[in-house]
Amino acid sequence: MSSSVSLPSLSPKAEPVAAVGAANDSAAASKPKPCCVCKDEKAKRDDCMLFSKSDDPMSDCKPIIDRYKTCMAGFGFQI
Repeated sequence: MSSSVSLPSLSPKAEPVAAVGAANDSAAASKPKPCCVCKDEKAKRDDCMLFSKSDDPMSDCKPIIDRYKTCMAGFGFQI
């Protein structure tokens, strides 16, 4: 037994909403969110700052912090 299902067709004049939104957001979509990049560098920076035995963790962790800032700058984020 076979049955056919008819689906409504889209009018050729109407543009899909996703296509219109995607054209406007193309610049935003090309740049990732800051939370999604440099995860390893961020984790190392956080560990260093949290678990440093130094009286001045900022100076103790400066090379790691600089690597994180360089990584973020590579994605267009200025910290």
